[in-house]
Amino acid sequence: MAEADIAVQVCYALPDSAFLRSLHVPAGTTIEQAVAQSGLLQAVPGIDLAVNMVGIYGKRKPLDTVLRQHDRVEVYRPLQADPKEARRRRASGKPAKG
Repeated sequence: MAEADIAVQVCYALPDSAFLRSLHVPAGTTIEQAVAQSGLLQAVPGIDLAVNMVGIYGKRKPLDTVLRQHDRVEVYRPLQADPKEARRRRASGKPAKG
């Protein structure tokens, strides 16, 4: 590991498992580059970075965000239900559709 390298993690949670990979990348690496280097896109072929949101420690970030030492890049799955609509259904006592 060269001195200019930084340690980062890339993670993606699935319903029954998780992808977590620690990497050493050159300083100046972006989120998009780290995801590509991690092998996540090959391990989970359904991920489209143009659609899936990404973030660092739970905060959404654009793909061109430059990473810092010990950042954890998270790739988020699309929501299955609209949280506002689910809350309205619970408040009204109506059962969910489907």
